[in-house]
Amino acid sequence: MITRLETLTAALQTALGDKLVSATTALGEVTVVVKAEHLLAAGVILRDDKSLQFEQLIDLCGVDYSDHGEGAWQGARFAVVYHLLSIAHNWRVRLRVFAPDDDFPVMASVLDLWSSANWYEREAFDLYGIMFTGHPDLRRLLTDYGFVGHPFRKDFPLSGNVEMRYDPDQQRVIYQPVTIEPRVITPRIVREEHYADSEGFRKG
Repeated sequence: MITRLETLTAALQTALGDKLVSATTALGEVTVVVKAEHLLAAGVILRDDKSLQFEQLIDLCGVDYSDHGEGAWQGARFAVVYHLLSIAHNWRVRLRVFAPDDDFPVMASVLDLWSSANWYEREAFDLYGIMFTGHPDLRRLLTDYGFVGHPFRKDFPLSGNVEMRYDPDQQRVIYQPVTIEPRVITPRIVREEHYADSEGFRKG
């Protein structure tokens, strides 16, 4: 008996054709990968093909694979993952697209395909530094305008790059280099011998 996931996978393979890099199933979900150059064409197919009809983008996020698999990852560093929902067929698919340039990750905006991508793409830009060509207003969304860097990148320092404070002499908020010295704190665990024998406690 053919399952719904098998039906969906077959429909994806047929509709996407040579634009499809891979289609895998894990934990009851289907993930398809297409190249960045085919993103918009694949998006139109996923949305408009009658056998798929993924009319709704329910989430979009960036991913930094630089430390994936404890450093064993050999592929492109940055990817954008799109979570799509078909209300007509009541099924979902995960679309993963890798940015071809690790130093300057760029992806086409899917805003014209799914209007909900607007803030999602701004968030991915803000947190990962992924650019979306064709986005009409690609500004930071969660960090402030003076923020330096992209905080969800694996190489972003834990203390950040700049700090903000109020300067009483200038009577305004200013940015300055971080004054916190980076250090690794190893917690110390204190164990008392015969803890269970101490006064006020009973042995189990």
